[in-house]
Amino acid sequence: MAAWLCGLSSILYLDRICMAQAVKPIRDELGLSKSEMGYVLMAFTLAYGVFAVPAGRWGDKAGPRAVLAIIVLTWSGFTALTAVAAGLLTLLLVRFLFGAAEAGAFPNAAKVVSRWYPLPERGRVQGVMLAFAQIGAVVAPAATAYLIDAAGWRSVFLVYALIGCAWACGFWLWFRDDPARHPRVNAAELAAMRTSEAPPLADPGPVPWRAVLANRGIVVLCVVMILGAFYTYFFYGWLPTYLMEGRGVSNQLAGWLGSLVIAGSGVGMLVGGWLADRITRVSGDPIRDRRRLAVVCYILAAACLFAGTRCDDPLALAALWSASAGAMHVTLPNWWSVIIPQAGRHTATIFGLVNGMGCFGALASLGLIPEYADWRERSGVTGRAAWDPIFDVYVCVLLANAVAWYLYRFTPLPEPVEMPKESEG
Repeated sequence: MAAWLCGLSSILYLDRICMAQAVKPIRDELGLSKSEMGYVLMAFTLAYGVFAVPAGRWGDKAGPRAVLAIIVLTWSGFTALTAVAAGLLTLLLVRFLFGAAEAGAFPNAAKVVSRWYPLPERGRVQGVMLAFAQIGAVVAPAATAYLIDAAGWRSVFLVYALIGCAWACGFWLWFRDDPARHPRVNAAELAAMRTSEAPPLADPGPVPWRAVLANRGIVVLCVVMILGAFYTYFFYGWLPTYLMEGRGVSNQLAGWLGSLVIAGSGVGMLVGGWLADRITRVSGDPIRDRRRLAVVCYILAAACLFAGTRCDDPLALAALWSASAGAMHVTLPNWWSVIIPQAGRHTATIFGLVNGMGCFGALASLGLIPEYADWRERSGVTGRAAWDPIFDVYVCVLLANAVAWYLYRFTPLPEPVEMPKESEG
């Protein structure tokens, strides 16, 4: 099961992050400005946020087997259609629909984790799965750079689409929503899955939206996701362009340096997954210790980002930014370990809501960077001077997220009360 989840998250990020490396060649061929290309990146992010809750609710009601197979096939189709885009409008439409399809991946993956793994094992599974997401993100810049140089940017999206189609077909054949119905799951394994919680309901019932929107724990986790997405989406959208235009490196070197930065995220995910389970075994108050871990990690991430921006050597910059991304991503498996029990019986729906809130931070980041760089260039400023000052904003956002994690408290959602049935006669 973990292998299928790792494959899902790798393809998710491979298809998503390859666009960052293709930004410059697409702009050059189609004659788009930085701001217009920013709108293309924002179209994906907007759809990813808008459709997260419907896709999660769909998974809660229909089960993740059908939903994940359908959405991976769908986003692979729109990945392929990116290759035939002829201008700004077609790019906007295709990337919006691509984002809508990808929105359901992690909410339904969270549903799978809640059904297939007992609580003491979820941290490691989440950490490995998210690390493989970063492996997909690590492969994307360097592999895409070489594919672009060899066959052009359009070929990239056709090749990556085939990988997603293969995963969707294999997952549909192998997976079962209820592990008790899988022929390879024996009685001992099933008993281990049920040690922490009773089997989840097939239909969790209506979502108590008023209680959800007033819940302190959910609100704070939304803020954490918004601020975290603001930080990470610079790397996912504009890092290669910055390295080429701000630091003057070649396309292939930008791909390798971008891969180095995102590799730090993968290491952080693995460490964070190990810590997420370790905390439950040695801590009398795991929520408190997860908060403290996150505060320290975000402060460290801010310090490394600040120091890297001031390095003249592109390799030193990439190394420090890799450490920054790694420190920040240590917190993400712990975030998953908090949001799944925080969501209660509506795992995929509320996960979709909170994860989807990150689109606001991502949109702000993807829009701010090109507008700022274009404004500086219109003012006659080029190179590092046109880009570097904006990264102090990102440092402040990381420090703000340390404060947000400090304020988090686990606040369970109220369970529905079973009304006694009216007696007959």
